[in-house]
Amino acid sequence: MDDEVAFAGAAAQAEMVRSGQASPTELVRLSLERIERLDRRLNSFRVVLDERALVEAEQAEARLRAGEERPLLGVPIALKDNVDLAGELTTNGTDAFPDPAREDAETVRRLREAGAIVVGKTLLPELAICGFTESATWGVTRNPWNPQRTPGGSSGGSAAAVAAGLVPIAHASDGAGSIRIPASSCGLFGLKPTRGRVSLAPFVEHWNGMSVNGCVSRRVADTALFLDVVSGGSAEPGAPPQPERPFAEYARTSPGRLRVAFSSAAPRAIAPPTVSGEVKGALAGMAETLGSLGHHVHERDPDWGMIGNNVSVRYLSGAREDVESVPRPERLDRRTRGFGRLGSLIPKRLLEKARAAAAEDWRRIGALFEEFDVLMTPVMGGTALPVRRWEGRGALWTVLGMSRFYPYCVPWNHLGNPAMAVPAGFADDGMPLSVQIIGRPGEEGTLLSLAAQIEAERPWKEKRPPIS
Repeated sequence: MDDEVAFAGAAAQAEMVRSGQASPTELVRLSLERIERLDRRLNSFRVVLDERALVEAEQAEARLRAGEERPLLGVPIALKDNVDLAGELTTNGTDAFPDPAREDAETVRRLREAGAIVVGKTLLPELAICGFTESATWGVTRNPWNPQRTPGGSSGGSAAAVAAGLVPIAHASDGAGSIRIPASSCGLFGLKPTRGRVSLAPFVEHWNGMSVNGCVSRRVADTALFLDVVSGGSAEPGAPPQPERPFAEYARTSPGRLRVAFSSAAPRAIAPPTVSGEVKGALAGMAETLGSLGHHVHERDPDWGMIGNNVSVRYLSGAREDVESVPRPERLDRRTRGFGRLGSLIPKRLLEKARAAAAEDWRRIGALFEEFDVLMTPVMGGTALPVRRWEGRGALWTVLGMSRFYPYCVPWNHLGNPAMAVPAGFADDGMPLSVQIIGRPGEEGTLLSLAAQIEAERPWKEKRPPIS
């Protein structure tokens, strides 16, 4: 099978299986061959489950012969290694978890029930804390557009694997930008769903309510299909109702004429972000494109107030909780333990105050969504950073550096809105550019419709990185 099949996307591969154009075994073997050939240059996978995947491909073929229909039947996928797959370690990017998972996490169960075949688990930074994918245990994960650049984090392994065509889609999670930053770094589409849209079971919530499950993909239709498979059933307080129609249908439907605000204003005044001219140019260019598509586009800054303080408290407290939950904390990197110490300086009452402040932050910032349907901002301050950017630096230095380069994503984890990274061309250094588009809580359908319209107007899926 050829590269065209590898880059066809999850929805297209599922249709190939249904129509008999490709078998599950052929798709799995194609994925495994590409991992074997290319991943030695990327280091995107923590473990490859070749024998297990081939057995499951044979089982998928038996289901096909029996006339079964499942939305992802026979499609190879990857899981970020912070979600449980029965019988396998969940390392969370560390060497500190000794026991294999006893059962699948709910998201994994739904993906496998839909017929998807897990070919491996992808790398992340320790405990998903950082915006780059590097650890003392597992090494440096590299960007297929330029191996001297990071694929971002924390879902960097998933993003690198999808961008290089090793799998058509990969599970990802997002507690402070960890879907959108890797998607932006690798030229992919990445949607952080509304808080509670996708179950976190066996957890009710994670990182003080900031984390969500999702995916990274090359095509909007693939993310829509993924969400149709995994969404619903969350026990998280405030989880949104199911959409009126399938997300895949939204991705095939025009969004109508939307009111679009755009802004590059910093979410916090102290240590403001460094935003390159090319990032600002990408934002302006996308605003022009949206205007040409008939949308009403205006520059308007959110009333950020002091949201940065509340975000920092929740983020560092979440890191502390994860560090404290590790069975073998002595195996954690020095910087990771440093994040735990920073979080331990935050009193419980201050965390409770920061969580309660989300309602007031939304009252103030959400006023913008009374006038506009969506808000567009940068994803990050430039193109993907060089690898080892903060190697040898402590937790405080690293978090201050990340807060200047990655400030635009985390407010929406605090507030719970859906937000997506949409490819927006390339910079002079050859690296992908991206914009972030945020919707009202529960309105992933609007974002998917708009993203599909942008994808049709400014196609990005045909562009492939040098390592592919």
